[in-house]
Amino acid sequence: MNTLQQAAAAMEDGPLDTQKLVRILLESALNAIMDEQADMACEGGANSRNGYRERGLLTPAGKITLRIPKLRCGTYFPDGILERYSRVDKAVAAAVAEMYATGVSTRKVERVAAKLGIERLSASQVSRICERLDAEVAELRSREFSVPMPYLFLDATYVKCRRDNRVQSTAVVTAIAVGADGVRRVVGLSAIDTETYAGWLGFCRDLRKRGVSGVRCVTSDAHEGLRRAIAECFPGAAWQRCIVHLERNACSLLRSKRHRRAAGRIMQAVFAESEPASVRAAYHAAIDAIGSFSDEAAELLEEAEADALAYLDFPADHRRRIRTNNVQERTNREIKRRTRAAQVFPSMESMIRLVGAVMAEADEDWSTRRCMATMDALEREAPPEPAIDAETRLRAERLVLVAMESAGVAQRAA
Repeated sequence: MNTLQQAAAAMEDGPLDTQKLVRILLESALNAIMDEQADMACEGGANSRNGYRERGLLTPAGKITLRIPKLRCGTYFPDGILERYSRVDKAVAAAVAEMYATGVSTRKVERVAAKLGIERLSASQVSRICERLDAEVAELRSREFSVPMPYLFLDATYVKCRRDNRVQSTAVVTAIAVGADGVRRVVGLSAIDTETYAGWLGFCRDLRKRGVSGVRCVTSDAHEGLRRAIAECFPGAAWQRCIVHLERNACSLLRSKRHRRAAGRIMQAVFAESEPASVRAAYHAAIDAIGSFSDEAAELLEEAEADALAYLDFPADHRRRIRTNNVQERTNREIKRRTRAAQVFPSMESMIRLVGAVMAEADEDWSTRRCMATMDALEREAPPEPAIDAETRLRAERLVLVAMESAGVAQRAA
C-alpha cells in the first residue's frame, strides 16, 4: 500500500509519467524481495539484520536505488536479482551492445541512453559492457560438453559485414543440439565466407573436438557441402532432410500458382499423419499426385524419400521436433530482427558480438526446461514397422485427394 501511495503522490504534480511509475514500482518490489530473503536468512535467531547498503542499478526504466540488507554475521547478496560488480541491467547491456555493433559511437550511445531515462552512461562504461559481452560470447563458442547429444540441428543465415574494405555477405552458421538430458543447447556459432564443404567441415570438426558426440540424427536443409560434412564428422548418424525445406523445393519446381498451392496442401496432409505406415503410404500417393503437375517435382520427392522420412525411425514423442529445422528457423529470424538496424556491420567482431548475444539469450532460456522428456526411449529397441496394407494405401489416396480438392485441382488431376 505504501508503494501505491508513493507512486500516486509522484503523479499528483503533473501528467502521468509511466516510466517514472514503473521505476518506482520496480524499485519497491526488488527492495521488498531482498528484505524477505534477508529475514529468511535470520530465522531461528542465528543471525540478525544490521541496516542497509545502497547500490544504484541502471534499468530500461531508468536508474533505481536498491537497499541491500546487511547482516551481523556473514554477508547477503541477491544473486537472483543482481550480478556482482555490475551496475547495468542485462537488457540495457544488450541495447548498448546492439547500438555499438551498428557503428554508433560511444558518445552517441550515451545520448541515446539518456533518452531511455538513464542519467549517466559514460563511454568507458559502454566499452566495458561490450568487453563483457565479448567474454560471454567467447565462452559460448568455446565451451566443451560431456553429455551425449542425440539430436543436432545445423543451419546458416546471411548477414552483411564489412571485410577487406568492402561489404560482403557472410554466412553465420549455428548448431543447436538436444542432449541426453532432454535440454536444448547452443553448441556452435561461427562465421564463414560461403556455405562450402570446407567451411561446414571445419565447423563440424570443431563441434566434435568440443565434445558434441553420440549424435543419432542431424536435421538440416539439403545443401550438398553440409551433407558431406555431416557424413564425414558424424558417421552412423541419420540425416533428416527438413520437410519444410523439401516442401519449398518441390513447390519451386511447379509453374502454376494453383499447383504450388495444391502441392503444399498435399505435403502438409502427408506429414500430419502420425503412424509410420500411414505416412509412407501417403508420401507415395503424394509423389503420384504431384507427378501429374511436374515430373521433375515427383523425381525430387522420390529421391528424397529416405531422408525426408528418417524421423519415423525414432521415438514417436521425438518425431515432431526432429523432422523440421524450425528451431533454427526461429533463431535465424531473431538474428535477422536484431541485426536489421545495423544493415551492414562495421567488422566481423561486432557481428559475432551481437549474434552471439542473441544465441546466448536463447541458450539461457532453454536451460530452464526440457524440450524432450522421454529420452530413455532412444535406448529401447523400436518395434518393427507394420507393412502397408491395401486399407492403409486406400486411406492415403483419399487423404491426398481431399487435399487436392481443397486446392481446387481435383478434377484436372483426375
